[in-house]
Amino acid sequence: MITLALVFFPVLLAFAWAKESAWNGQTPSGTNTPGPFRPYYVPPGAKSYDSSSPLIHFTGSWFDSFNNMYVATTLRWTDEKGAAARMTFVGTGIEWFGGLDRSHGIAAVFIDGKKVQEIDTWSNVSRKQQRIFWTFNLPYGKHTIKVRNLGKGRVDSPVIDIDAFVVTEGHTTLPQTLDLSNAAPQPGEIWSFASQTQWTLQQKGVTGVSAMQLTVISDTHVLIIDKVEHNPLSIGGHPAWAALFNLRTHAVRPLKVESNSFCAGGTFLSNGTLINVGGNPVVGGYTSAADFGDLDGLQAVRIFEPCPSASAAHCNIYEDHSRIRMASPRWYNTVIRISDGSAMIVGGSKKGGWMNNETVNNPTIEYWPPKSIHNSIGLPIHLPFLVRTLNANLFPIVFSLPDDRIFMAANQDAIIYDWRTNQERPLPRIPNECRVTYPMAAAGLLLPLSPEDGYTAEILLCGGSTIDDKKPGYEISSQDSASSQCSRLLLTDQGIAAGWVVEQMPEARHMPDAVLLPTGEVLIVNGAGTGISGYGNVIDQVGQSNADHPVLTPVLYDPTAPAGQRFSSEGMRSSAIPRMYHSVATLTPNGDIMVAGSNPNLDRSEVKYGTEYRVEWVGPPYMKKNRPLVHKPPKALLYGQNLTLSVKFPSSTAKARNIKVALMDLGFVTHAVHANSRLVYLSSSLVSDGHSLQITGPPRPAVYPPGPGWIYVIVDNVPSVGFQVMVGNGDGPPVDHTAWDNLLKMTAVDQYEASKKMKGKKKGSMSTT
Repeated sequence: MITLALVFFPVLLAFAWAKESAWNGQTPSGTNTPGPFRPYYVPPGAKSYDSSSPLIHFTGSWFDSFNNMYVATTLRWTDEKGAAARMTFVGTGIEWFGGLDRSHGIAAVFIDGKKVQEIDTWSNVSRKQQRIFWTFNLPYGKHTIKVRNLGKGRVDSPVIDIDAFVVTEGHTTLPQTLDLSNAAPQPGEIWSFASQTQWTLQQKGVTGVSAMQLTVISDTHVLIIDKVEHNPLSIGGHPAWAALFNLRTHAVRPLKVESNSFCAGGTFLSNGTLINVGGNPVVGGYTSAADFGDLDGLQAVRIFEPCPSASAAHCNIYEDHSRIRMASPRWYNTVIRISDGSAMIVGGSKKGGWMNNETVNNPTIEYWPPKSIHNSIGLPIHLPFLVRTLNANLFPIVFSLPDDRIFMAANQDAIIYDWRTNQERPLPRIPNECRVTYPMAAAGLLLPLSPEDGYTAEILLCGGSTIDDKKPGYEISSQDSASSQCSRLLLTDQGIAAGWVVEQMPEARHMPDAVLLPTGEVLIVNGAGTGISGYGNVIDQVGQSNADHPVLTPVLYDPTAPAGQRFSSEGMRSSAIPRMYHSVATLTPNGDIMVAGSNPNLDRSEVKYGTEYRVEWVGPPYMKKNRPLVHKPPKALLYGQNLTLSVKFPSSTAKARNIKVALMDLGFVTHAVHANSRLVYLSSSLVSDGHSLQITGPPRPAVYPPGPGWIYVIVDNVPSVGFQVMVGNGDGPPVDHTAWDNLLKMTAVDQYEASKKMKGKKKGSMSTT
């Protein structure tokens, strides 16, 4: 029997609850009073069912409450043990929204009859319209969610409530008859292929926040950073925009970020500290971003200290803009680690937008920690290259070279920059009018470095677009073709004189991710066959996407194969998940490739090319083979140091002829830029006992800048699981206190926000006269 009662002043508010502070002083539009944020959100393409919906069936005693703090002003609650709410829906995901406070207790959530989670809805702070449970990993079809009051908690007769269910309708399934030669896993399915010659593709896990930025921080976790938006993962009563994803269990832990990290860059420093810099201002209007309590991110330097703990329980992001910030605002900047272990921050725009232009361009570099180099005393240094390359020069492709200079590519041009002398050396223009940086993003890599040729550097650029960057958005279409061009340039005098060598990928794509494998090959994934990066800017948008025709099949590039034989998709599995703008991919310590993200939308969306949270795992054929095993690996590697590794070689390769040791930086990945991605083959030799390898550290910091790295032992093209080492002595980069003090003295905190407030005051003053 169901008992319903009407309660206009709900029992849930009978106590004097603890109050939340205002969100950093931000206020909702149209008012001067800060208000509480409520995470309830119905993305385009999803559907909400409030507690009064006849599709929700209640058993036991439930009570109705009415208040404008509830979804559709109504909420249903129960304090009866065993009382339950059930709803059947068609889709791939569902969210449960309700209240949290000190009268609440523990609920069990069942999906299709199976208990999936117990959730404690107790909170010391009273919060309404909170996302209590969510799942987006269901196979498309009919499902049932059931929420039951377990009658357990910190109080007698604990309450649970239902404010609303939000259903993600998702995608349709494949036909019943499947051709496994081209099939791909559908949402919620996990397929594996055991052939020793074929690649595998698995879809498993969800990120909780959209994976715009990603980097591997340990053998157990990757750090994911997004922009401020309505992600399902919550922290402190509002959606999170950063999280730690467990590589082993696929559990997700939200992280608190103070500022808007939209389109930031990042790098590790020489002591293992990660910095994430730049971003976007506080965004108002219909995104409701001000409600999240975020700060201006344009000058932000977010600090993530080394966190090797398997639980990641104490890993956090730290910000203090009053004393830790950049000298100038930057959106879409690229960050690399250089030979002294510090960060070089390159380019960007002075505020968020789309295509760069001379009004907002930031054609400078700066360093973190700040330097006094070239009389800058911590302030930005002008870089003419970033003026010449307007408009399409955001997220420039930048790599530290083994001769201690810097390679940069932007738009159609490239240079070698000597950061010690502040000199630019022009390189040949990228052929065929191909643009390679945002919003015509290509993938760029520094190809593997080897002692056999003296660590000679060679650059690979793949994809991009020939769209004219002077065209306005209304003359650009989502159907304009991308480029299939790959260009290589050997950075020797002879190679530069010869110019770029051009090859063609099997399919055109822009926004691809190029992932170095320990074997020296390159896996190219993600991207679109037409259009341009971004959302809401061009004609023929698909949903909000500026791009269309997602490229679903990866391709392997072997830089050592003969020309014309370097690309192959043999044995590859095509994905069913479009991965275009705001997608990422990275090599993992295990040796497979994690693929995540895609969100060409202003805010979370479930329309075509909506916000993607599912994770895929691409497994090279070596994952199914017997692999080398390194016993008790070292944790540090000094320059030129000889170390002995104890290795268990696969029995099938007891007489192996090809043994290599790869030292790798897995990079900081965002917007097709794999900053710091690097593979250095170390000098190595087999010890006479047949079970050990002697390896030698890089000869100098320019070959591998000091900081964290991963070592893989490769035997006959089969790598071991990677282990993490600190390259160098582990000290932090040099700190120039004079430069730091001058930066703080000469720059304002969050100067973009300050300038907006000043303009607002002037406008208000003018209107009264």
